[in-house]
Amino acid sequence: MDPVTLKTDRLLLRAFAPADVDAVYEACQDVDIQFYTPVPVPYRRADAEKLVGEKLPAQWAEDQDYTLGAFRKDTGALVGSYCLTLISRGVWELGYWAVKEQRGRGYSVEAARALCDWGWATLDVHRIEWWAMTGNTGSRAVAEKLGFTVEGTLRNRSIANDGKPHDWWVGALLRP
Repeated sequence: MDPVTLKTDRLLLRAFAPADVDAVYEACQDVDIQFYTPVPVPYRRADAEKLVGEKLPAQWAEDQDYTLGAFRKDTGALVGSYCLTLISRGVWELGYWAVKEQRGRGYSVEAARALCDWGWATLDVHRIEWWAMTGNTGSRAVAEKLGFTVEGTLRNRSIANDGKPHDWWVGALLRP
C-alpha cells in the first residue's frame, strides 16, 4: 500500500520524509522513549536516517506496518509517531510515541484516533491491540481515552532496553 495522509483539526499525519530525520533523532533522545519503546540505545542520527529512509517505506510496501508521523498544522512541529502493525489475521497493534514537548495536549489521542479510524475503514481488522510496559502511564491514559479496554497485565513479558524483563499491560478495541 502507498502511504496515506490523514488530517485532523490540529494535525497532519503523513509518512516520514528525509526532512524529518533531525526531528525524529531529537525526539528519540528522550529517556522515556528510549525506555518504553524498542528504539536503539543510544539512538544515533544514523538510526533515524535508516528508519525514515529504509525501514518505514519498506513496511508500507510490505503491508505489515503502517507508520505515520503526526505534525502540528499550526507550526509543522513533530508531535509523534503512530503505527498500526499486523499481528495476525484481523488483529493489529496500535503503537505510538510522542515528542516530550508535545505531550499533555491531547495530540496523541487525536492522532491515534485518526489512525484507528483509518484502520477500521481500510484494513481487514476486527481487533486493535495496545501494549505498554507497566509504569508507562501516559500511554495507558491515551489508550483509555481512545476507549481501549485494559484486559490484563502480562508478567515479565519482554526485556526492555535496560536488559531486564518487565510486566506489560495489554488492551484492545473491538470493531465498532
